[in-house]
Amino acid sequence: MPLDEGDRRKTWDKSKLPSRHVTVGPDRAPHRSYYYAMGLTAEDIARPFVGVATCWNEAAPCNIALSRQAQVVKQGVKAGNGTPREFVTITVTDGIAMGHAGMKSSLVSREAIVDTVELTMRGHCYDAIVGLAGCDKSLPGMMMAMVRLNVPGIFLYGGSILPGRFKGKDVTVQDVFEAVGAHSGGKMSTEDLCALESVACPSGGACGGQFTANTMACVSEAMGIALPGSAGPPAPYESRDRYAEAAGRQVMNLVASQIRPRDIVTERSLVNAARVVAASGGSTNAALHLPAIAHEAGISFDLHDVAEIFRGTPYIADLKPAGRYIAKDMFEIGGVPVLMRALLDGGLLDGDCMTVTGKTIAENLAETIFPTDQDVIRPVSAPLSPTGGVVGLRGSLAPQGAIVKVAGIPEEKLRFRGPARCFDCEEDAFRAVQAREYEDGEVLVIRYEGPRGGPGMREMLSTTAALYGQGRGDKVALITDGRFSGATRGFCIGHVGPEAAVGGPIGLLRDGDYIAIDAVAGTIDVELSTEELEERRKAWAPRMHDFQSGALWKYAQTVGDAERGAVTQPGGKAETHTYADI
Repeated sequence: MPLDEGDRRKTWDKSKLPSRHVTVGPDRAPHRSYYYAMGLTAEDIARPFVGVATCWNEAAPCNIALSRQAQVVKQGVKAGNGTPREFVTITVTDGIAMGHAGMKSSLVSREAIVDTVELTMRGHCYDAIVGLAGCDKSLPGMMMAMVRLNVPGIFLYGGSILPGRFKGKDVTVQDVFEAVGAHSGGKMSTEDLCALESVACPSGGACGGQFTANTMACVSEAMGIALPGSAGPPAPYESRDRYAEAAGRQVMNLVASQIRPRDIVTERSLVNAARVVAASGGSTNAALHLPAIAHEAGISFDLHDVAEIFRGTPYIADLKPAGRYIAKDMFEIGGVPVLMRALLDGGLLDGDCMTVTGKTIAENLAETIFPTDQDVIRPVSAPLSPTGGVVGLRGSLAPQGAIVKVAGIPEEKLRFRGPARCFDCEEDAFRAVQAREYEDGEVLVIRYEGPRGGPGMREMLSTTAALYGQGRGDKVALITDGRFSGATRGFCIGHVGPEAAVGGPIGLLRDGDYIAIDAVAGTIDVELSTEELEERRKAWAPRMHDFQSGALWKYAQTVGDAERGAVTQPGGKAETHTYADI
């Protein structure tokens, strides 16, 4: 349980805290001199050190509010009798990186965030962490770092963007991407495209639909590593400051009680997180990030485990890109706690899981009442569809599995059979789509875009959005060993494994091969005999990608399969100790 204000420790025993290595004893006089140089007092140095880590930068609106929120977190840490130490790590923002070679850096940045946060915390011996993130890969990256380090920690989302307004309708960046396709198809004027792009993103904050950032923000609450309700307020709202200050205070309670991330991130809490993703029609990228978070804790939890949970969870939150509403709308009817309340009432959430409040999920939700005067979130008894908004597939084309978002797709369109049209990179596919060099009924295949082959497992929003903008989004299917954006809609299958770069079946396809996809049965097959596939595999040779040095080369040497989260190191199972216990 959280400590009362009157019980909070006025002095701290640092004999078991990491910061003792840089603050305690005569040998650490040189270290302490550095802290005096920055204005700290002897009392400050005697308190626990809390890393306040942000992914702030000026790359995109997703991250721009994080620095301000970090200052308020620091006030909370000080009020809780701790000493905050702010630091910044990188982020690559998908909206800017999308549709060109820059997207190869996106998933790689997740690993860079984890590693740099770990190195900063280790190097300076911080005792706890509050991690703030705003854009797609920075959220799982920060969560993975917290679990890897296993010092007391709280995650804080930077908040979503406010909706734009165009011709009387709320719009998001998804509408702009789809407008590019409409423009190329002659369905939108240049003047309207320019007008839309100038109003679609009117504030700071992450993309407003249930895309990857908001999906993973929901995960943070469902998994228990964020304060209840903290994912909801949009980035510009001053109410975010209350959560920031509370996170700083509460992390000091966690230091006192030594409740750590791995006490919270368990197999049961990961199941809760996957249920919230499915119920909200969330991003397919969650099937990559949840296994990666589990990996840091030494928990076996792969794409197939996630897909099984998705299949048994109803889709109840009517959120974009498939639905009508955005994150701000869900916040206004009570936020993620209302979604979790619906699942708990429906018997689909484990209420006994511990959270950073020091209370269980059920205790946190005890006063949350499901509102009946709204239609953003439905009760489990009256879902938008009986199974989750995201489903897993497996078959001869994807022995390691694949993933598809089905939210908003009528059941009669969840089966597709057609001839393949193959492209060996996203750029070639996008050019063909822009030029309308495809036929209705085809399966567009984009390969050599997997974790190793890309390298970096790019998202394909530009291509899928262009198809929708042309009005052909429901006329073709698209499969890739890369990823799809959380903003993608339509029959688009990603994470196909094994990837083409290691000789997976997707790399053996030829134009005209028939592919059958059944998202009801959960299958994806190529209509070729085992013998034919083996003959083609004998003739297949690995391809050399264009990144033979630097960070992308290094990533390609160590990254594993998408099936297990595309991770780059052995994880919690291989540990002989955790940082928290140095």
